[in-house]
Amino acid sequence: MGKMSKLSAELDELRKCGETLIGISDTLRELFSTRAEEKPAKEPKKEDSMAEETPKPEKKALSLIDVRAVLSEKSRNGYTADVKALLLKYGADKLSDINSKDYEALLAEAEVIGNA
Repeated sequence: MGKMSKLSAELDELRKCGETLIGISDTLRELFSTRAEEKPAKEPKKEDSMAEETPKPEKKALSLIDVRAVLSEKSRNGYTADVKALLLKYGADKLSDINSKDYEALLAEAEVIGNA
């Protein structure tokens, strides 16, 4: 029975590592796709920008990738148990089970982890 429990523990650790790698790859994908989109094709003329009113940017809705990036970073920094407890507080065993309406509140609570 000792070998099976050791194998089980190692498989759990392997799963955590895989989830961390997925979080990192998602973060990098988002980072690089965002930077490619940010490059302006042409600088606007000063006269044009004065004549046009600049619209206020709308608040970007949080995505699963945004929240996963923050939670992955917290987990990598040694706060895995705190992240897991936070997920359980929102009634989920994993991030993908959490309602997207709760992302903002979840992220606000996650930002506090490790800063106290």
